[in-house]
Amino acid sequence: PPPPPPVAPEPEPGRPAQPVAGDASGWSMNERLYNQVWGMFEDLARTVAAYRSAVDFADSRIEKELDQALADPAARSGPAADTARSAARARHHELVERARAVLDRDLAQLSAESQVVEPALPPEFARWDNPVWHGYRVPMETPMAVRLGDLSLPERADLRIPMLMRLPLERGLWIDAGRTSQAAALVAPDETRRLAGELATAVAGRLLAVYPVGDLTVHIIDAAGAHAAGYAPLTDSGLLGGPPARGASGVAELLAKLTQRVDLVQMAVRNRALDSLPPEIDTAEQLLVVHDFPHGFDDRAVTQLRYLADEGPVVGVHLMMVADREESSGYGPLLDPLWRSLLRISPVSDDHLADPWIGHAWTYEPPLVPAGSRILPQVLGQVADARRRYGR
Repeated sequence: PPPPPPVAPEPEPGRPAQPVAGDASGWSMNERLYNQVWGMFEDLARTVAAYRSAVDFADSRIEKELDQALADPAARSGPAADTARSAARARHHELVERARAVLDRDLAQLSAESQVVEPALPPEFARWDNPVWHGYRVPMETPMAVRLGDLSLPERADLRIPMLMRLPLERGLWIDAGRTSQAAALVAPDETRRLAGELATAVAGRLLAVYPVGDLTVHIIDAAGAHAAGYAPLTDSGLLGGPPARGASGVAELLAKLTQRVDLVQMAVRNRALDSLPPEIDTAEQLLVVHDFPHGFDDRAVTQLRYLADEGPVVGVHLMMVADREESSGYGPLLDPLWRSLLRISPVSDDHLADPWIGHAWTYEPPLVPAGSRILPQVLGQVADARRRYGR
């Protein structure tokens, strides 16, 4: 059986129990932390939904009571009407204040839990500014999930819940380099593109850091070399599967290589013959970063990219697009399935993510490396050293 989770000390009478990191079910501490984070997400979603529902009820009730008070033209004025309106407003205020008090209590408890959980998170779940990265060690097994940002709601914007995604990724990622949101529209286009490239570097670097040595190969398509400097932490580390693909010929060559890998691994899986794969086929998980799509792509390359997005994840080929969707509008609805298949994340804070249970619009905060920090090159350097030691 799994070891029991940590137990909080008995609270003082009349006080809530003190939160404890890892106070959830699971076979390991990391699994318990993962489940605890998801529990915090669900608790925040529920308590905010309850508050909003209570406010909506109070609003509809006062509207109904005021309508009733004004229904009789003869009674619309005078002391009795004023008293009825005042009573309705008082009841509305009481309902809203009561709901707010419950919300504040729940948010305070969640905030206290977050302050305990954040410092206890392992690297794969932690923000880049977490001290745990300074004690980083190359992992021996693939983690169950990775942090791809933070989520919050406007009722308590400073309460950020880690956005943890299971590994291996079941969907590709689309880093939106366009100005499709109000937040992005406030940022200069060149700055949005730069931040989108930095986010791609941070996510790819994090994945390289949390996978065991040799279990993930990263490829980059940067057809115009537009973000060569931004990808320097990856290229300088020597951890890429090859130099970033440049020009239409480089795009075609890399896509053909990954398409062949998907085809061969699919056939091997169907025939239960993974051992018969050619030695040149890299059986590690593959991550393809496509920067500035559709630059450098012809119709054949676009078809191959769609194929990789659809068929790749099942056999370990994953896609991360850095693109402004408007720039590919010439393809019309042909690419709609591609965009729908990808999880859209943004390089600036934006409230574009909706949960499928309650429907809240969550504000997404990208997991960028803090300005001036050297933690990403430092971590990638350790990964590169481990690869050299293990000959992988």
